[in-house]
Amino acid sequence: MNIAFRRRKEAGVPPGSLIYTGTTDARETKITVTDYDRDSVSVYSPETAQACVPFLQSPRVSWINVDGLHDTVLLREIGSVFDIHPLVLEDVLNTQQRPRVQVFDDQIYIVLKILHVADDAAAEPLAEIQEEQISILLGRNYVITFQERSGDPFDPIRTRLHAGAGRIRRMGADYLAYTLLDTIVDSFFSLMERFGEHLITLESSVIESPDREQLQAVYTAKRSLIALRRHIWPMREMVNALVRGDASTTETPEIVSDTTVLYLRDVYDHVIQIIDILESYRDMVAALVDLYMSSQSNRMNEVMKVLTIIATIFIPLTFIAGIYGMNFDPDTSPFNMPELQWYWGYPASLAIMAAIAGGMLLFFRKKKWI
Repeated sequence: MNIAFRRRKEAGVPPGSLIYTGTTDARETKITVTDYDRDSVSVYSPETAQACVPFLQSPRVSWINVDGLHDTVLLREIGSVFDIHPLVLEDVLNTQQRPRVQVFDDQIYIVLKILHVADDAAAEPLAEIQEEQISILLGRNYVITFQERSGDPFDPIRTRLHAGAGRIRRMGADYLAYTLLDTIVDSFFSLMERFGEHLITLESSVIESPDREQLQAVYTAKRSLIALRRHIWPMREMVNALVRGDASTTETPEIVSDTTVLYLRDVYDHVIQIIDILESYRDMVAALVDLYMSSQSNRMNEVMKVLTIIATIFIPLTFIAGIYGMNFDPDTSPFNMPELQWYWGYPASLAIMAAIAGGMLLFFRKKKWI
């Protein structure tokens, strides 16, 4: 995961300027409208923003989903039709937003991140995490979602809408917004689960074979945790603002019912659980760094122990060889190494050396040094 901050909007540009700052090259901007009530669900694909005007005035609940943010002209038209504040449209296109909620007179703007992981990311799944900004605009009878790319975790919600079962068809647009928010938050649980499995595998690898590759994997996990923390921690404040019924000292409009607030409290609990898991993973990564250092230190100690044992064994052997390597003439004096004239002198010296080495090895083993 890349956690570097990039902002493409030039300094000094007037507020409300529509400049897309993302990196995804979308082929086109597509509008999909899911219009429903208790009795039926209809799906439309309008080509213009003006075609969405009837949904603004409809008593049914309308979910307008916008895939792709490159067509700023179309987005400006959508903003005109639904009376979206220019600063909100600017935030929609600025994909480096911090998760937050902003309340207007008759609209609530929610922005947060959704993280994608490729299913085939095997060796380094954490390095394959891609972030996408999701913007949700809640009105009295409509919800507008803005996405950088097509494909999202909202397919189960569409299935529930078409199935007609449950309360999603019976309740208003605020409950639909809650459902979208809850789906995004719950998607973090699967990511946390995959993260945890990777950390357990990484821990086993660090214990068995601590090397530079394992250390690099640990630091990759650490960087991913920093990025996750940057996306998840602000969500607590964001959901709490919706639960409290205020945000930025502004009263929340009545479009959020008391019943939906109860469900938002459940989302808040889920965010707290995710944060707890995230903090435990931070402790695990910190422990992995310490474990790697300890493993490397233990390996170094083992190497030094073997080298010390070898050097200790050879010290007396070198001493004996050094003595009998001196140039003395036994014919000059009987004290000048008479052993040099022994018939079995060479085999005897080798036997003595072998006995000393063997005795030292037995002593080391008895002391459990080897």
